[in-house]
Amino acid sequence: MNRFAALFVLATSLAGCSAETDEPEFQHEIAGDLRSWTHENFDSADDKFTFAVFSDLTGGEREGVFATAVAQLNLLRPELIINVGDLIDGGSEDLVEIAAQWDSFDERAERARAPVFYVGGNHDLTGEVLQDVWDERIGPRYYHFVYKSVLFLVLDTEDNTPERTREIFEIRKAGIEVYMNEGPEAFAETAYAKLPEKSSGNLTLEQSDYLVKAIAANPDVRWTFLFMHKAPWVRAEETNFAVVEKALNDRPYTVFNGHVHAYEYLERYGRDYIRLATTGGEHFPGLALSWDHVALVTVDGDSVDIANLLMSGILDKTGRIPDRTSH
Repeated sequence: MNRFAALFVLATSLAGCSAETDEPEFQHEIAGDLRSWTHENFDSADDKFTFAVFSDLTGGEREGVFATAVAQLNLLRPELIINVGDLIDGGSEDLVEIAAQWDSFDERAERARAPVFYVGGNHDLTGEVLQDVWDERIGPRYYHFVYKSVLFLVLDTEDNTPERTREIFEIRKAGIEVYMNEGPEAFAETAYAKLPEKSSGNLTLEQSDYLVKAIAANPDVRWTFLFMHKAPWVRAEETNFAVVEKALNDRPYTVFNGHVHAYEYLERYGRDYIRLATTGGEHFPGLALSWDHVALVTVDGDSVDIANLLMSGILDKTGRIPDRTSH
């Protein structure tokens, strides 16, 4: 018998012993009706799970913040981790430089105990070169999965035609150069700052069709979560994301996005639309709620609870911010 077969037999045997004893989860030796606790309805439902969401770490990344967030998430022990894009700085067509940026992010993300699901932002996907690297290195730019009867939809809001992708790359490149050399006020007057795709992004009809089919193929999930970088709904003439929203109108869902580096809560169609702030990206003092945080989402039966945890308040057992090099 090989090592793996032996382990399987042992595990099966132990499982059988546990089932035979059938001991209650909670035991005590207090007699009588009085109890030193409020009730015995423990918050431990079989269908409950927790996942974490982090936000932009690039766009003026501050060294060490994201690595610290990973160490903090390891203390929080979510079952999975997802994000809303801007994972690398991008802004380049140099394959060596792009690979180095992804190597840096991957090395830090791989320290997380839970699996980290990738979502693309404008820093990750502006330009055909960056998109090709994503396709070859990471995989689909939009996709879906189901975990414990909950549907997760990952969107690509940099989804434009190849021609428009090239145009946006050049317009953005010129705008970023103005920002670096002349500052934010001059940048605000650039063509890129006024570009509709800068604020709202874009979805092609092909992506919209894919998402609608994924929704239709999973009619009995207890909740649906959407993760994207930009907010397509801010552009009145947008239609492809509107079709996705319409497909969701008979079920509970929650939307997470990023991009602006400032937290915002919006109720739209009676659902929660949450724009996260940053997990290491540049802070903008002029914007309210521009801080580093992670969101902790608990799904319990047919309900969802969302807690925003400021990184400054997530401490280890010694009362300190955890070592960002810890696994």
